[in-house]
Amino acid sequence: MHTVYCDINVPFWYVGFQTMRAPLLIFYRPATMVTCLEKEMGLPNLTLVALQTSSVGICEGNALRTTKKVETPMAGMAFNKGPSSAPGDWDAFSFTNNDRGMWLKKEGDKVSPGEVLCEVETDKATVEMECMEEGYLAKILCGDGAKEIKVGEVIAITVEDEEDIAKFKDYEPSKSGDAPAAKGPSDSAPPKEEKVEEPATSSEPKVPKATAASPTDDRLFASPLARKLAEDHNVTLSSIKGTGPDGRIVKADIEDYLASQGKEVSKAGPKVDTGAAASLDYTDIPHTQIRKVTASRLLLSKQTIPHYYLTVDTCVDKLMELRGQLNSLQEASGGKRISINDLVIKAAALALRKVPQCNRSWTNDYIRQFNNVNINVAVQTDNGLFVPVIRDADKKGLSKISDEVKILAQKAKENSLKPEDYEGGTFTVSNLGGPFGIKQFCAIINPPQSGILAVGSAEKRVVPGSGSEQYQFASFMSVTLSCDHRVIDGAIGAEWLKAFKGYIENPESMLL
Repeated sequence: MHTVYCDINVPFWYVGFQTMRAPLLIFYRPATMVTCLEKEMGLPNLTLVALQTSSVGICEGNALRTTKKVETPMAGMAFNKGPSSAPGDWDAFSFTNNDRGMWLKKEGDKVSPGEVLCEVETDKATVEMECMEEGYLAKILCGDGAKEIKVGEVIAITVEDEEDIAKFKDYEPSKSGDAPAAKGPSDSAPPKEEKVEEPATSSEPKVPKATAASPTDDRLFASPLARKLAEDHNVTLSSIKGTGPDGRIVKADIEDYLASQGKEVSKAGPKVDTGAAASLDYTDIPHTQIRKVTASRLLLSKQTIPHYYLTVDTCVDKLMELRGQLNSLQEASGGKRISINDLVIKAAALALRKVPQCNRSWTNDYIRQFNNVNINVAVQTDNGLFVPVIRDADKKGLSKISDEVKILAQKAKENSLKPEDYEGGTFTVSNLGGPFGIKQFCAIINPPQSGILAVGSAEKRVVPGSGSEQYQFASFMSVTLSCDHRVIDGAIGAEWLKAFKGYIENPESMLL
């Protein structure tokens, strides 16, 4: 039994969009493209799920229509019912690849439009997925915490009538349903299983020339890692059948071949002290989505952005004095206390308005000048690093900035940030001084931005007084500006730091 069979058009969607990160669900009922495995249950018009991030075509028989683009790229659902549903219609839901979810509804629960069915962990946040029509949750196929769910895989079934719930009590999806969908574009005739197997079995033993001739290897499609692995183990690529896209030979094919020959990949590498390795005690922790995204973006930043760093010491005595006065007023009025970081965010925003050349982004064709000053604030949580955004920080008061930072930081710790809470930043502030006492550090630019400010801790220093033998104490804070040299020249970065230092050392000017 198979869950869904698709014609040759559907696998194109599968291949083209399986790497998209947005967990958008598009529902459609292509009557000529799908057959249901449970015909005896009387459940016509099986709903098939495809994933996409922009406008998509919806086939209904031979007609072609288009759904509107979903505006929220990281969370949302697009729904198209087509003709009115027949009794017993049921819908399938699907996650994007590598997402993990938590169900908020149980099997048998009644669901209504707008109700949250489950929470899905995407690249940067946990988003809620809402039900689009009234019915009952008949079967959950992928439970809480399920991982490595493939694109297009059915994870749940809903029905319109409560009496249909019992029909799916023992329902189990067939694993073989994926194979026909993946092979659809290359198979044009119904008896495709026989035609696919014969070339596969006959091609390997009938190419003795390919094994001996090296020019044949050059015409084979193989990944660089697979070629390197094959070379290390003296394996002829022509003797291996690739399982990657378009028959491409990948690393797993080489490893499977070596395993079938009784060899181990690890033996080809340098020998290690087995006694020392056996004494190691460790635990492998799976990557979370936010950790994967953080790693890829920071690696991209360091590999593609020419960083340079400018550091300056700022006296914060007047800043701390002003903060004390403002907090006295805040406490008297029932407001929340203002932190040094709130004042730093405000000073950075005003400096960007004063030196707009640092409020830019690099593209291959042009440099984009931002007219909005949106400051991302780095927040470290148990789930990873988040950078929620304070929009138009240059136009907001200190009290407003303080409230927004506290709210967004709490949402980050609860892993409940929405895409609009962290997208659209033009500059980033990272503070390791106040929370951790770090004196000075260099931060990695958050692409596609061109600057990030690293804020260190304040410390008391002895400075010369007005007389020849007079000395006094003052508190200084080190800040380091990381710049993208493609966008910000050294003199421009220095000009921005000069403006920032002016606001910090004369904080009253920020209130004007």
